[in-house]
Amino acid sequence: MAPGTTARPPPVPTYTPLVIDTATPAGFLSLGQPTARRLAIRSLERGGRASLLVHGPAGSGKAAFVDDLLALHFCDASITADRPCNACRGCRDARARSHPDLVIGSPEAWREDRSSGESIVAAARRWLLAAAGAPVTADRRIVLIEQADQASEQIQNALLKVLEEPTDRHTFILVADEPSNLLPTIRSRCQPLRIGAVPLSELVAHLMNERRLPQDQADALARIADGMAGTAAAYAEDHELLTWRRRVQSELLSLIERNRADRFGSVRDLLDETARAARPVADVMDEEVRTPASAQRRAATMIVEVWLALTRDLVVAAAGRSELAPARELVPGMEEIARRAGLEALLRAARRLEQVHAGLRENAAPRLALEAAMLDWPFLTPDERR
Repeated sequence: MAPGTTARPPPVPTYTPLVIDTATPAGFLSLGQPTARRLAIRSLERGGRASLLVHGPAGSGKAAFVDDLLALHFCDASITADRPCNACRGCRDARARSHPDLVIGSPEAWREDRSSGESIVAAARRWLLAAAGAPVTADRRIVLIEQADQASEQIQNALLKVLEEPTDRHTFILVADEPSNLLPTIRSRCQPLRIGAVPLSELVAHLMNERRLPQDQADALARIADGMAGTAAAYAEDHELLTWRRRVQSELLSLIERNRADRFGSVRDLLDETARAARPVADVMDEEVRTPASAQRRAATMIVEVWLALTRDLVVAAAGRSELAPARELVPGMEEIARRAGLEALLRAARRLEQVHAGLRENAAPRLALEAAMLDWPFLTPDERR
């Protein structure tokens, strides 16, 4: 970042459940995911006893799909094929996440809700015990656990005891970015529902029909989002978020020609300014930011994800296929930069960024993680390393 300037963080939209009205069509409202839809409906037809694990990368649309699951289970329609109708009180309350038989928890919530002197493990166990109450109006109580993959092993063991003894009164829905961070015994007791990218043509059509975007803009956003419905929706709703992405990527490209001192100074600016705005990012992040520490980690993760996408596009450009790189829509002249940086150096940077991204999920120190990534960010000449 140029001396004397600071990064202006994007305004981060708060996740707002979809408001439905009489014009809302019946059925799932999230995009794509035909396999996950089929498995969810089959589970309900078999009595809804199975615990469900909704997983996929941030920005894939997990929150919107969970809304569909809640409406599917709480819908008042007696025939499964008619669910969710999106017109009844059950569907409305489900999508607003205000249904009396919906209980929502997460590691961050348990940390915040601890009593004085209580450990987060004790708070989680207390919450699980309270969640075991009888349903009030529905046939079953839905226990939704967000960010389940961020729970400690002790908390996961407490959850496992509950999943090992399913009842006729409860259905558990776990949400995770990285299912591999869950205990194998938990994964084995859940029906996995993977949420991933949707076909670009479907995403472009959605952006044109629902967001009223012109075709060229819809196509550009779908490519930049790499088919991730939540990411594309966030960019469509908040143009400042797209501006922020362009600014971060341009700054990272400029650092290829600058020394380590400038790079570390840029880390401080990017991280500090982005962290000030690190609140819930709609469906892009699929999580809630509650504490300063989690805000710092979220800011670092946002930067790394944009950085990694840029690096992969540079790898594609260095291989002579820049037309396949979505970042070319935001960053002019990337072919020349990729050529000068070199394919080997870019691949090394991509590997380091993947390690940093994983480390942040394991609570690595945000600033140190970004500085470590800077060490493997290409230098155009050896002299620039100083």
